Amino acid sequence: MNEADQAKFRRKALPVAEAQTRIMPYAKETETEIVPLPEALGRILAERVTAPHPYPHFRRSGMDGFAVLSGDTTGCHAEQPVLLEVVDEIPAGSVPKVKLTSGQAARIMTGAKVPDEADAVVMFEMTESVVQEGKTYIRLIREIEKGKNITPVGLELSQGDVILEAGRKLSAGEISVLATFGLHQVPVRKRPRIAVFSTGSELLRIDEPLQDGRIRNSNTYMLYSQIIEAGGEPILFDAIEDDLAQAKAQVEAAFANYDMVVTTGGVSVGDYDIMADLVSGGSVDMLFNKVTMRPGSVTTAAVKDGKLLFALSGNPGACFVGFELFARPAIGRMMGIPHPFLPELTAELARPYGKINNFTRFVRGRLELRDGKLYAIPAELDESGVMITIKDSDALIIIPPSNKGMEAGVQVRVLKLPGGSF
Repeated sequence: MNEADQAKFRRKALPVAEAQTRIMPYAKETETEIVPLPEALGRILAERVTAPHPYPHFRRSGMDGFAVLSGDTTGCHAEQPVLLEVVDEIPAGSVPKVKLTSGQAARIMTGAKVPDEADAVVMFEMTESVVQEGKTYIRLIREIEKGKNITPVGLELSQGDVILEAGRKLSAGEISVLATFGLHQVPVRKRPRIAVFSTGSELLRIDEPLQDGRIRNSNTYMLYSQIIEAGGEPILFDAIEDDLAQAKAQVEAAFANYDMVVTTGGVSVGDYDIMADLVSGGSVDMLFNKVTMRPGSVTTAAVKDGKLLFALSGNPGACFVGFELFARPAIGRMMGIPHPFLPELTAELARPYGKINNFTRFVRGRLELRDGKLYAIPAELDESGVMITIKDSDALIIIPPSNKGMEAGVQVRVLKLPGGSF
């Protein structure tokens, strides 16, 4: 047995947290690029954004009504009404044309600029229109307090206030805020370009007819979707045959042209597990090749020229979990996301989980809220090779090592998957 084969069989299993720690120093932040605001949706902000002006930047009316000087209404009541002459009309988007003096009012629409002299807006419904000697007045029968129905300058933000911190994912709300301040070009992190390979002579293209003894290459498309969800830009390659020299050449070419390489399959210790051979062969620096977890204990990570390689299991469930625990956080860190790991919750185990575990299990499952309490429901089928329950899962339930399983009702830690309800 040569040295590479011996290394493949001599695997030191690391705890998940330690394996994650080994990865993160190599997840270097990508460069900044400037994109037009409509193209910034879903991107990660690269720089802190501050308000270039207060918002709102002028005093505006909170409703349709009349801008008045509140002092004119002092002592006003039903037996002692006040008449104010209407001398101006201010639609939204316009500015006052008349300087108000005592005894005058301006018709004003919601969002319009309030005259500098006015200090209150009275609701249209609280007034009565009166015409005398060709002039229009409003009749008021109650006092109007100073500041009523006026949105002051800078109510929401002052000039220089932080609008958004770097590392924020830009959704519709963030896009709206940036547009409000005229920030039509946005500094975002470049999406890391990630090469995706699968390995194995048993794999069929998804457009090929089914053949006895072979399976379609579904993991590649799962990883493609996970990478997009994580903010990366996946580039799919044809499956690598069980040929070490070919695999080495294709992976090295990918390292030269892309920011990260993710593979699925070929990481066990069989005769045809070429990724295990490649990682242990000295062409890359191995970070780890075994993790104390199920599924996916053979999950492997390596680095070459400062770029990460994730060699994930070929089993769908293990491939999915391996990506979520290791590749997704690395991509997140490259994008400058402050907290790139899956968020952790605590829930009550809804039904027993009977498997005996030497390693920590990350069980696919779903979360459900009942009477204000969060429950974690393990998937019925959670084997490493099971694919179908991935679509029904919104969480990974963490089951610690045990020689007797876990009973329903105990509190468990749960990692929330992207797109879940909680």
